[in-house]
Amino acid sequence: MGNKKNYLAMTTDLQQDLTQLINSDLKEMGQSAKKLANHAIKLGGLAFGTSFLEWVASIAAIYLLVLDKTNWNTNILTSLLIPYIFLSLPSVVFSVFRGDIGKWIAFIAVVLRLFFPSRFPDWLELPGALILLVVVAPSLLADSLRGSLVGEIISLIIAAYLLQEHIRASGGFRNSLTKAKGVSNTIGIILLLVYPVWALVLYFL
Repeated sequence: MGNKKNYLAMTTDLQQDLTQLINSDLKEMGQSAKKLANHAIKLGGLAFGTSFLEWVASIAAIYLLVLDKTNWNTNILTSLLIPYIFLSLPSVVFSVFRGDIGKWIAFIAVVLRLFFPSRFPDWLELPGALILLVVVAPSLLADSLRGSLVGEIISLIIAAYLLQEHIRASGGFRNSLTKAKGVSNTIGIILLLVYPVWALVLYFL
């Protein structure tokens, strides 16, 4: 009879221990799931921020490209926007232009430039060069440089150089922010800086 009581007591203790272990495991799993959810939300937010700034930078660069003939006096500045757009163009848009659509646009641009130069406006030179660059860039270069640390540093250098040259051409930082013709360019170039700075900060976090 005593052995039976001891056995029942041991069984009860064992069940309690198992229950405690299971509860402890469930608690740890809940905490892990909570941490995973928090990290996923943070990473999703950071990814959204990077993608959004990528779009902003590309639109700002294209906007500055459109303003090429208005405020800048040197072609070097405008030409630097081409590699910048190449490096910062959102992946969806980049993939579209890497396909048949981009090839057809590049083909038409080349044909017009070669055989109908009078019908090929000057303002299409740089956009045509951009399309050609996107289409003919080797996959190794396009896939490894875009979105990499080196690519972000190049984008940052381009944006910083453009801002410095624009401020110099405007006659100083104050003039670049006060003159009507310079404000839009200044804002556009500052937007070019935001994306690579953000990407580099995330890279080193």
